[in-house]
Amino acid sequence: MAYYVTALEELIDKFRTLPNIGAKTAQRLAFAVLKMSNAEAEGFAAALLRAKKDIHFCPVCQNLTDKDLCSICSNPKRDRSIICVVEGPSDVLAIEKTGKFNGLYHVLHGTISPMENVGPGDIKLKELIARLSDDAVKELIIATNPTVDGDTTAMYISRILKELDIVASRLAFGIPIGGDLEYSDSPTLSQALENRRVL
Repeated sequence: MAYYVTALEELIDKFRTLPNIGAKTAQRLAFAVLKMSNAEAEGFAAALLRAKKDIHFCPVCQNLTDKDLCSICSNPKRDRSIICVVEGPSDVLAIEKTGKFNGLYHVLHGTISPMENVGPGDIKLKELIARLSDDAVKELIIATNPTVDGDTTAMYISRILKELDIVASRLAFGIPIGGDLEYSDSPTLSQALENRRVL
């Protein structure tokens, strides 16, 4: 016997498809939506549809943007000699919050993961390699998470860089082993950026 009306069950099921959302959180979110006024609910739905329609990958760094180029790639004040490679868009936000990095980014949208059958061709490595043909790039900070897959990806990239005249560095201490960049505080990320090491 169903506990809720069909429309509410469907709403809960939709929230459960989101990452890290369990049954209880999905239920709370669904009830929160039901408490909204019609205008608030319509605004919420419109924001979802607008984000899905307007947001795309920046053709240079693969970060999310709703413009031709993201705000970082289009900023002439950014240092174009250094690129920080991260796993996802949320990592860009985490590093930007430190105020310690003024270079460019490259978002991989994942990591190499043999256990999950994710290879180099399944993430944005081809786009990164294409960017490295630009003589302006002198250093690549590999800021993948300190996990098995993050380390595997970092080693793969560092091997590619050995053939080029580009320094590869990795974030230093401060990021806990097994941790995610998006959950690290600004002082920890600042220290990790300042103490990065050459691979």
